[in-house]
Amino acid sequence: MNIRIPEQNYVLITGRLTHDPDLRFTQKGQGVCSFDVAVNRRYKDQTTGEWKDDTTYVPITVWGPMGERCKERAKKGSPVHIEGRLSSSEYVDKTGQKRKVMRIVARRVQFLAVASAAETDAAPETVETAEAAESETADKAANAAGIDEVPF
Repeated sequence: MNIRIPEQNYVLITGRLTHDPDLRFTQKGQGVCSFDVAVNRRYKDQTTGEWKDDTTYVPITVWGPMGERCKERAKKGSPVHIEGRLSSSEYVDKTGQKRKVMRIVARRVQFLAVASAAETDAAPETVETAEAAESETADKAANAAGIDEVPF
């Protein structure tokens, strides 16, 4: 039996940075920003009836100009909303052990708090990759052409 399973790798996560973003550059000069986001889940313990907190720490990687913007705007404790995809990689640690790490490669980062009082707009700022911006441009072009619905 040949069953076709759709490929979908899409992650949405909201939390706070656990440390200031770390911005580095590749040999070709492309920026790559790394940070961790703490995501809290509050639940009621069924045995004791107490409310408890469960925190998950998620590593995030942001590429290109969006990564540079994250370094400028975000800091430890900043609330962010991340859209992206899961990515896994392997490496060998200092002791020679193989390690696997699962991280989110961000496609879009939204800053949920204004960075300083000097900011002019109080609305949350969103930073997107070029891919997301191109998609939005194509949508606007279709709307400008008077296409309300796609005929299929």
